[in-house]
Amino acid sequence: MSRAVARDATSLFLGDAIDLVGSLKSASVDLIVTSPPYCIGMPYETSRSVDDFIRLHDVLLPECARVLRPGGSLCWQVGYHASRISIEPLDYHVHSIMRRLGDMHLRNRIIWTFGHGAHAVRRFSGRHETIMWYSKGRDYIFDLDSVRVPQKYPGKKHYKGAKKGEYSGNPLGKNPGDVWDIPNVKSKHIEKTSHPCQFPVGLVQRLVRSLTRPGALVLDPFVGSGSSGVAAVLEARQFIGADIASEYLKVAESRIVSAEKGIARYRPFNQPIHIPGVGDPIEVPEHFRFRLELA
Repeated sequence: MSRAVARDATSLFLGDAIDLVGSLKSASVDLIVTSPPYCIGMPYETSRSVDDFIRLHDVLLPECARVLRPGGSLCWQVGYHASRISIEPLDYHVHSIMRRLGDMHLRNRIIWTFGHGAHAVRRFSGRHETIMWYSKGRDYIFDLDSVRVPQKYPGKKHYKGAKKGEYSGNPLGKNPGDVWDIPNVKSKHIEKTSHPCQFPVGLVQRLVRSLTRPGALVLDPFVGSGSSGVAAVLEARQFIGADIASEYLKVAESRIVSAEKGIARYRPFNQPIHIPGVGDPIEVPEHFRFRLELA
């Protein structure tokens, strides 16, 4: 493993995730957030085996738990291992390992949903993946106020009881819940790079902001295009990450430098989902099966 770039707050390493995590001191990291290889034959993978996914995590997850500080968090984003025969939810395997580690507690199974992706013809198209959030210990950092979203009905009032007639919503906003609608990174996304399976900055940004304090150390063992590093810089956190592919590490470095300079191109986690309107291809052709009544 070799260091690719290092600054006061950011370090990137060219090499294996297990080597990097294994070199870190115990209880030295505040947040681990990543999306590991699914072992489905992507260009950066050498395997199409679920067994290889399990073997990797049998080694890596205990090391990740070791380097987490008490009160720190681990957020592991995974989807499905798909074959022609069936699909297999990878979060099941992650949890099977994590529940054996002791003092690692599952806090949320967050559903990340997105409106676009590959179109299936022999099953329903996949439009969600999962973030498994674990805390190390029973006491942990969770800053809900920093990630609240606008109330759906801000004018709603209590209709009975001692507070009848008073506004019932939290003026700071509501809890975003455990289903997050954040666009995935496709061809026309503002964050798109050469990486074939890219993490949106906003997804990590919400986790970094709510689960750490400024100055905390964020670790991504599979840094890929560097989205987690960008999120860490945007939220004034330190960052360390690794990747085995030098071409992607160069992309990550460039994006993190742009974030440090304040010129990063990214979609914030609190940006509303686009609603089609004028200028969008919303007119329904005559031959389409489902015709809508347009205003």
